[in-house]
Amino acid sequence: MRIGLISDTHIPEAMPELWPHVYTAFEGCEAILHAGDIYDIDVIDRLMMVAPTWGARGNGDDGSSGRDIQPDHACLAPAWVKDFGGLKVGLTHHMPIPELKNYGVQDAINRHFDGAELDVVVYGDTHVEHIATIGGVLCVNPGSPTFPHNLQVQYGTIGFLEINNRSVDASIWRLNETGIESFDWNTWGRPW
Repeated sequence: MRIGLISDTHIPEAMPELWPHVYTAFEGCEAILHAGDIYDIDVIDRLMMVAPTWGARGNGDDGSSGRDIQPDHACLAPAWVKDFGGLKVGLTHHMPIPELKNYGVQDAINRHFDGAELDVVVYGDTHVEHIATIGGVLCVNPGSPTFPHNLQVQYGTIGFLEINNRSVDASIWRLNETGIESFDWNTWGRPW
């Protein structure tokens, strides 16, 4: 089972539409998870044309900095817990990674997911791609396809979960002019 991961698209603030090859990259996925700061709910509707899609409300979707508040939508919520291939996957916008002294990943799971036992958490907010296992939970931030590392508009990143026999692997892929390419996200610039 392949799950597409995306976050912080900032459409139309970043650009009028998402890079077209993002949609192509997600073809064949069983689901797509958008970790928030969508800004235009049409992005979710367009992703839904590729695969079932769920989105987390980010701070920018709730009117921060004078942005439009995104309307209610059946596929948009502050957080989701979905079962994929026998694994519990949580989706939200913000996670404290790296963990803070007074607020860690388990605290965020308790707050966003009512303490659910999760195998994976997909999050966004930082625009920085990251994969780590913290307290037995695989935490994945796919970065931003439009504003990577909060820089100017350019090709950024998306991610994938590969689930097989209750086992999961996460990967980050960099967009380019013609599609996507695998790369070692550790070498592109880790903030920690």
